[in-house]
Order: sequence, then structure tokens, then C-alpha cells
Amino acid sequence: MSDNQNKLTRIGVFYDGNYFLHVSNYYAYHHQRRARISIAGLHEFVRYKLADEENKDVHLCQIVDAHYFRGRLTAQEASNEGNRLYYDRLFDDILMMEGVTTHYLPVRTIQGYRQERGIDVWMALEAYELALHKQFDVIVLIASDSDFVPLVRKLHTLGVKVMLMAWDYEYYDEEGRRRTTVTSQELWEEVTYPMAMQKSIDEGDDSSFDVRKLFVERKRVFPEPEVVAVAEDGEVMSSTVFSLKDGYGFISYPQTNNLFFHFSFLVDTDFNDLREGDNVEFTLSENDQGEPIARNVRLVSSPSLEKE
Repeated sequence: MSDNQNKLTRIGVFYDGNYFLHVSNYYAYHHQRRARISIAGLHEFVRYKLADEENKDVHLCQIVDAHYFRGRLTAQEASNEGNRLYYDRLFDDILMMEGVTTHYLPVRTIQGYRQERGIDVWMALEAYELALHKQFDVIVLIASDSDFVPLVRKLHTLGVKVMLMAWDYEYYDEEGRRRTTVTSQELWEEVTYPMAMQKSIDEGDDSSFDVRKLFVERKRVFPEPEVVAVAEDGEVMSSTVFSLKDGYGFISYPQTNNLFFHFSFLVDTDFNDLREGDNVEFTLSENDQGEPIARNVRLVSSPSLEKE
């Protein structure tokens, strides 16, 4: 075995947090697996893939640093959105347990829209600076944006290889609009090791890694919260679930030809536990186009469970 094969490969992992959150939500609520991405499983996958690429023993491929960057709501704003504050703190605990350092900037509301500002730049600067000081052999980017192309080029000048872990998928957002996430082709072509994660998950991976380890049991990662959510102002109404799709559904409401609701609007309820015909409470709201939708949706009773 050559000296290079005996040398430790030092890996740094950098998360575009908002992107990763959407990916995790996609697998939890839109994909047939109905499970979130495991941070521990993802890190193990990185080590196995790099061991294959570098022709090394997996024990010589070690993650020595990991960082997570994301814009975040204030505590007051998060407390007004169902169990958002609880889940944010719970995910912080998961990151901390896996040794991931978190970096947050406040989300700004500009002309009525919440926007992340400066996160990509901050992440790129930190990745480059840490690559200089900690002498990573490989940096793993969990991202899809072309804004990271200059970072990849700079890392290459340091002799640092870059693995990109990216997913391409479609989903419905909280306003009922169909969204498509596509990885920048320019970014894809710049990196050393491009990883099409949706292909590895759906078609199987050619390494010795079991892709099932990429996912965790839903209830173990996101248990039922013990907090009481703060609802929006408005009359609490009740009806039944008319239909359920991937990550969203409709509540029977004849006045508007049924009401759209998104999984993120649920309070003390997991979307994967809902069934058509379930009795729910909700508050009537509007999306950004003035169309009526249901928010603060809470499961009251499930006739299907009562029959069992």
C-alpha cells in the first residue's frame, strides 16, 4: 500500500442549512420513505464514498469538522408558528450531538417576504478560512447554488478536493405553489466528486454503504412536543380532511371549494399521522395571492383509528 493510501483523509462538511431543511422535509413528507435524513448516517455515507473514491480504508477517511449555516427567525416569530421553536431547538440538539457547529443569521422581512441575507457568503468565507487553517483534504458541500462556484475554485488552488452532495426534486410549498429544486450545472461541473443523492437513494448505491442508514425513524427524531403552540388571531373552525397529497392536503370547506394546508401549518400533529376523513380544527387565513387557506391545523379525532 502506498504512503498516500496510509495517510488520513481529513474531511470538512459544510451545510447550506436552508437547502438541507428543504431536502429533509422532502423525504419526510413528499417522498415514499416518509423519513428525515440522518445527520449521523449522512456523515457515515460521506466517509464510505470518499474511501471508495480515494481507494482507502474507511477508517482513514474521517470528518474532523462540520458546520451548519442558516437564517433563523427570532424566538417570538418562531413561537407564533405552531411548534417551530420546539423543532428548531430539537434539531439544534441533534446537530450538537453529532459535533456540528451551528451558525445563524436573523431572517429579514423585506416587503412582506422573509429573506436570508449573507448566509452563502458567510459559509463560503468560513469554509475557505478553515480550509487554510485546518488543512482539509476534502471539503463536502451540501448545497446546490451556483454562488458556491468561486469557493470551489479557491479551494482547488489550495489543493483541496470538493465533494458536492445535492438533490434534484419537486415539491409544493406552504402557499400551494409547485417548486423545483435543481442543482446548478456550473457548480456540478466544478467539483471533484459530484454526488447525485436522489439517484443513490432511489436506485441504490454501488458502494458497501447501506443507504437505509441515511434515514432515521420519524418518531425518534421528531417526537411529539410537550409545548402548547400559539395560534394566529382568528376564529377556530372545524371540519374534516378532504384529501391528502405529498406534503399537503385539503380540508372540506364548501364555501371555497376546500382549503389548502401545508404540513408546516400543523400544530401538535404529524402530517404522516393524518388520514382522509379525520376531524381537524384550524384557523382561516390567506396566502400571498389572497386565496383562503387553513393554518394552525390540529388533529381532533380520527374515525379510522376509532374503528380499530
